[in-house]
Amino acid sequence: MAHKSTFETKFRRRREGKTDFAKRLEMLKSKKPRLVVRGSNKNYTAQLVKFNPKGDETLASAVSKELENYGWKAANSNLPAAYLTAFLCAKKGIQKGVKEAVLDVGLASTVKASRCFAALKGALDAGLQVKAGEKAFPSIERISGKHIADFASKLGEEELRKKFAKYFKNNIDPKKLPELFENVRKAIEEKFKQKVN
Repeated sequence: MAHKSTFETKFRRRREGKTDFAKRLEMLKSKKPRLVVRGSNKNYTAQLVKFNPKGDETLASAVSKELENYGWKAANSNLPAAYLTAFLCAKKGIQKGVKEAVLDVGLASTVKASRCFAALKGALDAGLQVKAGEKAFPSIERISGKHIADFASKLGEEELRKKFAKYFKNNIDPKKLPELFENVRKAIEEKFKQKVN
């Protein structure tokens, strides 16, 4: 008598560590669009995605590289960039009639005060309704890059220029990062106010 195998092959994306299907199913049950946030070493992306049986539909998206259009010339993958990218994405989504979403961080570990929660705070501040626990958010000082500015202030001129070479190449003073953050945030706000009017 042949022995029947009970081994079950997992979905390819699960095997490759790309999708947690149980978590995805929970999000789909909410029937709300997903605020999909993803980060790499160089960029951060945010998308508002609606489930469709034929293939997910992207309602709005933003990549941190786009922030350059609003004056951001600092790093594209840090906490401030994650916040601003999701802020921009949410503004685009709200303009298209999206009012609420559920957070989708994929397989990223949800560490308190991490980039995904900075992104979530950005989406909330833009006016998108997303269920969230405030305790997970980074402080506004970290979101605005004050911790980077403080670190830069402690360095000697030579070391400062070495560690922040890319900033200086783009004529950015790392000590003034919170100021730059606020200006970019206001520029995004202003652009979408004009579109509403």
